[in-house]
Amino acid sequence: MNEISTIRDMKKEYRPYEKCLAYGAEALNEQELLAVIIRTGSKGESSIKLAERILSLSEGNKGILGLMHLSIEELMSVKGIGAVKAIQIKCIVELSRRISKANARTGLNLSDPASIADYYMEDLRHLEREQLILVMMNTKNRLIRDTVMTTGTVNASLVSTREVFVEALKCSAVYIVLVHNHPSGDPTPSREDIINTKQIKDAGNLIGITLLDHIIIGDNKYISLRQRGIL
Repeated sequence: MNEISTIRDMKKEYRPYEKCLAYGAEALNEQELLAVIIRTGSKGESSIKLAERILSLSEGNKGILGLMHLSIEELMSVKGIGAVKAIQIKCIVELSRRISKANARTGLNLSDPASIADYYMEDLRHLEREQLILVMMNTKNRLIRDTVMTTGTVNASLVSTREVFVEALKCSAVYIVLVHNHPSGDPTPSREDIINTKQIKDAGNLIGITLLDHIIIGDNKYISLRQRGIL
């Protein structure tokens, strides 16, 4: 009987693989996809059940998107997840983020707020603290480089006008765009966001560096201050 039970359990373990071969990876649900990554379950528990427990751990952080927020230590707190499986999960999450960003880069248009927001969305939407990125461009509106200027508190990421233009002048930038996130998920600009943006715009006009836009990233949504008429 024990041998029969073991064979049944082995078949259950391989069901996601068989389903993927027959119908493609897109046919697998979230638990099945994660089960394929972790490969094996723990004693008396299938990989599917283990995957369900991992996803339930991240439910407070929006289910599968919550995997972005789980540390290796938090993953290892799940019975059946050791260092190797925790690292595998973190790596596949990071790979997914990079694939998404690389895909967005192919269509990156620095004169289009939607394109810019799409490019930085996966970098910023999951962060628990505000981060401000300075995007610097040449005379042809082509990206020179981008750099993280500040990482702030849960609801504030302050940057001085001087710091912005010291960095921009180093790169001989002609145009700049500011991009930052709101960890709350709501991209509505705060009073401080608007004041800081106007200060940077005015300073840039004096030295010949144009602030094209300030884009605020929320949870899979954004607001362009240029489109709002603030710039």
